[in-house]
Amino acid sequence: MGVMNILVLQASPNLRGSTAILAEEFARGAREAGHKVTRVDVDRLSIAPCTGCVACGYEGPCVQRDDMDGLRKQILAADMLVLATPLYYYGMTAQLKTVVDRFCSANSSITGRRLRSALLTVAWNADDWTFDALEAHYNTLVRYLHWQDCGRVLGYGCGSTGMTRATGYPQAAYELGRGL
Repeated sequence: MGVMNILVLQASPNLRGSTAILAEEFARGAREAGHKVTRVDVDRLSIAPCTGCVACGYEGPCVQRDDMDGLRKQILAADMLVLATPLYYYGMTAQLKTVVDRFCSANSSITGRRLRSALLTVAWNADDWTFDALEAHYNTLVRYLHWQDCGRVLGYGCGSTGMTRATGYPQAAYELGRGL
């Protein structure tokens, strides 16, 4: 595919936390592989929840005027979308879920892009079922939006930055990015 424009949607309110560690390592690897990487900290954006009004007709524009307009342009200019989120009650953060719900107003365009995708996530928990619900949601997005999953890093037992740095997950994120 050549050089890709990769958009990382970093969904943790903690900009220097465990999720950010994985996002930065992924980005470092992808940049070394020659790709352009942009990280967006979605919790810093002002994006209202979808109201379900369907005035967009599932292909915009959305009647809400907020930061989703600019993010939509970034998404539609991307070749790859990386969802980076800590696990909050066995799912993605509310900040990322709000963004995903607003995909509604660009549904056909996002689907038509056939984006590559990846999932980077961390959790305090280390039970083998910890990421089941999040992975099911991600797998459904991949299928529904016709994305090509390029991989995922599931950071079990990453409850603090110290815990995360002591694992192999940052290296796995780097290698995922570098291998693109």
